[in-house]
Amino acid sequence: MTPLIPAALLAQSDKILFVAHLALGDYTYMQNGFRAFAAAYPHLKIHLWIDEVRRTDDAAQWESLRTYSLYDWVEQSGLFAKVYRKTYSPALYEESVREAQAEHYPVVVSLAHIRPQRYAHLARAISPDGLVIGMRKRVTILRPMHYFAYRKLDALLTPYAGQDAGEHHISAVYADWFRQLTGLEIPLAERYPYVHLPEEALQQARQQLASWGFDQRQGPLVLLNPFAKSHKRGWPLERISELIQRMQQQPKWAGACFLINAMPHDLAKVNAAVAAAGLARTQAFSAVDNFFQLPAMLAQCDLIISVETSIMHLANAVHVPVVALMRKKNPEWAPFDSANSTVLTVAKRNDWVDAISVEQVLQAIR
Repeated sequence: MTPLIPAALLAQSDKILFVAHLALGDYTYMQNGFRAFAAAYPHLKIHLWIDEVRRTDDAAQWESLRTYSLYDWVEQSGLFAKVYRKTYSPALYEESVREAQAEHYPVVVSLAHIRPQRYAHLARAISPDGLVIGMRKRVTILRPMHYFAYRKLDALLTPYAGQDAGEHHISAVYADWFRQLTGLEIPLAERYPYVHLPEEALQQARQQLASWGFDQRQGPLVLLNPFAKSHKRGWPLERISELIQRMQQQPKWAGACFLINAMPHDLAKVNAAVAAAGLARTQAFSAVDNFFQLPAMLAQCDLIISVETSIMHLANAVHVPVVALMRKKNPEWAPFDSANSTVLTVAKRNDWVDAISVEQVLQAIR
């Protein structure tokens, strides 16, 4: 395959802009591509545009969007010379576009696979004269304007162009994107998710456990995460309570301490559920200050049980065994480390995660 970015252009350029709509799970695996790219082309400054798909003119939502924990991770990675993160309001978005245009990027690559026509337009608006690469979907007669958006692209990035025509992990998909762009090969061993934890975050996690008395525990520390952005991927809080009660009845887990991970706005609900069920040695936990609070706490655990969110991937990154509760629709998003991961999948394709029973989870951890 001929690389989409000519080697001569890469050699003579001093910077490149990547455009992406990122969530924590995406970046868990995509960062390996950026790391390999940075190592292969050390003379290039890598700039990253993180597009906020929840962009809104509702000012009440801006603070939570501005402080999205992903930015902590991206900006402390050391991979990017510049990060565009103020795209959460229409006015800031337009301001960011003008800022990016002033950079005169010789190459802009859109890694956006959702609404790719929108990002083809954005990439060309940022770089009128540069090489613009992006993805496209099939144009239908109902959306003829998409055709004109895709004409703004100089080259097409295929969602997956690898040899494997069957099921493939998301890490392979992202590695394949960088192979298409430059011919860069990312070996399997270099696709493993990772996170560098600041010592300050680790100390904070240990102090938090000590404040709950969990530092003197006589059994394992288990974190359970029932929450996801989509209710189709969530697990009922009542089942978390039942699972903890039944685990505490078993000799292996009798002395265990439990953390229930939640978003800050769900903490009151979790605390109420813990009190109502009378759960011993159980605390609600939320990373309220920064991103690194979460993986630092995960690293203290002996077992993680989570629905299909970034937590099950971060569990692999901190090398803690994980039980992942998943639907059938996105098998490519299973945890990368199969040796330390147990995946429980619903029976039917259209089932939601709540079709998985407490008994199934108990069987998995036995």
